[in-house]
Amino acid sequence: MGKINIVKYPPRETWERVTKRPGGGASDLDRVCETIFEEVRREGDEALRRYTRHFDRARPEFLEVTGEEFEEAARETPAALREAILLARARVERFHVLQAPREDVTIHDHGIRCWQETRPIERVGLYVPGGSAPLFSTVVMLVVPARLAGCREIALCTPPRPDGKVHPAIAWSARACGATRLYKVGGVQAIAAMTFGTESIRRVDKILGPGNAFVTAAKQRASTLGVAIDMPAGPSELMVVADETADPRFVAADLLSQAEHGPDSQVFLVTSEEYLPERVEAELERQARALPRGEIIERALGTSTCVVLRDREECADFINSYAPEHLMLSVKDSAWWIPLVQHAGSVFIGNYS
Repeated sequence: MGKINIVKYPPRETWERVTKRPGGGASDLDRVCETIFEEVRREGDEALRRYTRHFDRARPEFLEVTGEEFEEAARETPAALREAILLARARVERFHVLQAPREDVTIHDHGIRCWQETRPIERVGLYVPGGSAPLFSTVVMLVVPARLAGCREIALCTPPRPDGKVHPAIAWSARACGATRLYKVGGVQAIAAMTFGTESIRRVDKILGPGNAFVTAAKQRASTLGVAIDMPAGPSELMVVADETADPRFVAADLLSQAEHGPDSQVFLVTSEEYLPERVEAELERQARALPRGEIIERALGTSTCVVLRDREECADFINSYAPEHLMLSVKDSAWWIPLVQHAGSVFIGNYS
């Protein structure tokens, strides 16, 4: 447990091989999606119930979460967690308020006035994974901007537990953040339901949210059937760049937090400090023993690597060569690094980020 591949001073011509991402069978995904989409289109709720029994081992009485279930979720969600979710909601709101489009008017020659106005998407469908790990943080990150944008209907789909109910933290977050509907449906069938509409779930205008390879393939299919999507997402990945000021405990914790997303997740440690990989690996071993998703972590670390390079300039080139979804800069001189990062998704600066 906790083992990660260590590669020291790889030549540049091998970087593409060192950073090769896990691959999958797209044709199999497409066939599964085609079958489920067609059955949901024809049979509606009956197909949703059948696939929920098959994939989630659940038989929910109602596909939509009821008011009584929301009240039960509030009782089952610990007060400390509710407080943390509200704090996250406030911070996400403060960030996304700044993204509200400005409606500036440009006046050209002869008094021609040009401006741009925006309108909220009326109905959005949000997908929140809830099978092996209930991602209630995703609820906050999806619902809050949809509410701030003024979307009239914010429908959220998430897989039920075997008892036929939604994880209480997901249900409580959905109501606290402003979702208007919450459905106990997950996987490809949820995306199909939001694409076509069923007796219980209305068709939406755009589908957003993360998911596994099947959900991603389903969203791509939805985009060919008149429903917009955010973007196709690959397996989760993180690259941590660390210098002598990095804390091996924090580096290992960050690597593990991303590795536990799924067996196809990929994490990298990049450093020019020769001693650091062994210290981080010892921390990976120690911390992984205490985590419940050990098997998933072990499989993810099997396709993950610690790369030792000659200097920080080479480390910066390596970042841009890989273009990570998440990049963490655990370094002392972030002002030097930031202008050099050209290809990365979200960037976290410092050990405490």
